[in-house]
Amino acid sequence: MTDAVPAPLTHGAPHVIALVDDDRNILTTVSIALQAEGFVTRVYSDGETALKALLDNPPDLAVFDIKMPRMDGLQLLQNLRAKSALPVIFLTSKDEEPDEALGLSLGADDYIAKPFSQRLLIARIRAILRRSEVARGAAATGDEAEPGLSVRRGRLEMDPLRHQVRWDDQAVSLTVTEFLILEALAARPGVIKSRNQLMDAAYSDDVFVDDRTIDSHIKRLRRKFRSVDPHFGAIETLYGAGYSFTDG
Repeated sequence: MTDAVPAPLTHGAPHVIALVDDDRNILTTVSIALQAEGFVTRVYSDGETALKALLDNPPDLAVFDIKMPRMDGLQLLQNLRAKSALPVIFLTSKDEEPDEALGLSLGADDYIAKPFSQRLLIARIRAILRRSEVARGAAATGDEAEPGLSVRRGRLEMDPLRHQVRWDDQAVSLTVTEFLILEALAARPGVIKSRNQLMDAAYSDDVFVDDRTIDSHIKRLRRKFRSVDPHFGAIETLYGAGYSFTDG
C-alpha cells in the first residue's frame, strides 16, 4: 500500500515523511497527525515494498516499525544503510530493548517505544529534520564556502557544509546524527566529551535519549571508520567520563 497525500501549504516545500508499518491504524492516525503539521506522508505496509520506494524516491525522513511481514524493520534498515544515509526513526515495543540497541547499531537516528504519543514522534521528527537541514540545504550556499573540506584533524577531514567526511582521503558515509557526534568530538581533540554533551550536540533540547543511544552511535562510527582503516582508534573511551577524539 502506498499513498502520497498533499500537506497544507507551508513556507517552502513541505517535508516528506515515509511511514512503514503493517498496522493500518498506526499508518492512518500518524499520517493524519503529520499532515496536520504540514508534512507530506507516504505510507507502506511492508518493508520490501518500502525499500524500493525509499531508494528510488527518497523522502526527507522515514519512520518504520520493527515487526513487519516480508522484511522486518531491522532488515529494512540494514538494506537501506547499504545505499543511503536517509534519517530513520524506528518504532519498538517496550519489551524489545535488544532490538532497540541493534537498530541503533545498524544506523537508526532515533527510536521510540510503543505506545507513543504523536506529539513526541512529531517532536523527534522535527529535531532530526532540523539537524539535517544543514546537509540538505548546503548546496544553496556552497559557492560561498571555500572549496575543499573545511575541518582537518590529523587524518580526518570534515566538511559540515556538504556533509562529507574522509579518513586518509577515503570517503566515510555518516548519518546526520553520527556526523554531529563526530563533529563535536573533533572540534576539540583530546578533550573528553560526556554523553550528555554529545547528546546536546546531536539532539535538540526537546528530545531526551539515554546513554545507550550515544554508545550505539559511537560503536557504529568506529565500525564505519574501521571499514576503511582496520587500525582506526581515534575515538577513545574514558570509562565513566565519556569519549574523546585524538588526531595523533
